[in-house]
Amino acid sequence: MKLKFTKMHGAGNDFIVIDAISQTVDLGPAQWRQLADRHFGIGADQILVVERPSSAAVDFRYRIYNADGGEVEQCGNGARAFARFVSDRGLTGKRAIRVETLGGVIEPVLQADGQVTVDMGAPVFDLARVPFDAGGLTPQACAGEQLWPLDVDGRTLWIAAVSMGNPHAVQQVPDTDAAAVLRDGPLIEMHPRFARRVNAGFMQIVDREHIRLRVHERGAGETFACGTGACAAVVSGIRRGLLAPVVAVETRGGMLAVAWAGGAAPVYLTGPAVTVFEGEIDLPTTVV
Repeated sequence: MKLKFTKMHGAGNDFIVIDAISQTVDLGPAQWRQLADRHFGIGADQILVVERPSSAAVDFRYRIYNADGGEVEQCGNGARAFARFVSDRGLTGKRAIRVETLGGVIEPVLQADGQVTVDMGAPVFDLARVPFDAGGLTPQACAGEQLWPLDVDGRTLWIAAVSMGNPHAVQQVPDTDAAAVLRDGPLIEMHPRFARRVNAGFMQIVDREHIRLRVHERGAGETFACGTGACAAVVSGIRRGLLAPVVAVETRGGMLAVAWAGGAAPVYLTGPAVTVFEGEIDLPTTVV
């Protein structure tokens, strides 16, 4: 089966983007995994599939598959790549694009300088909706935030649980370079208190307008950047009284900007979206 694709990235978080409007795309988990494999496929953190909208209220639908073949709800960097893709391909002439995702409707806006800003919607703190099981735990109050003790390999890590359309566990660390992302990230991701697994964020606060961030993404491992992770980290830092309403987020792949006015206001994520190359892959019909 021949499949046309575009390789893109947002601050180093890399994607395979597939137009399912102009070609038929009917793949299973094993095929998504092969496409994302960096040795036997194209290689990517996530695969983004562009589809026609399911209602007149939105312009497009897009689906997101992690490198492990599982479908996920949301991807902030992917939303920017999606917007750049549909614009560059002439699939829309709009600058503000309403997009349906598994995690809800978002609205990326193409800026004049080439950056893309995404209305990521309001953060969710209701633990049942994250979802996070806090049964038997006693939280620690930190300004307007609740930090929860998470038992990880016999150690207690204090995390904030928040959803940005997908679940995040954010912890503050003194130095992201020294943070145990590779050790603790997978353990936090698979922690039984998170029913749908979780993205693990490691946030270092440089000053009120600048953080450094590393994220172990659910189903993908550590990535160079995570858009929803940047949003979750900034939201948590603001609720802790440590950050300003607009924050520069320094990831290993580049800079992102996150703005949040608090409460039920939406979170705005701004950053780059870059096309790397286009191609066509001959994918076996059956992949083990």
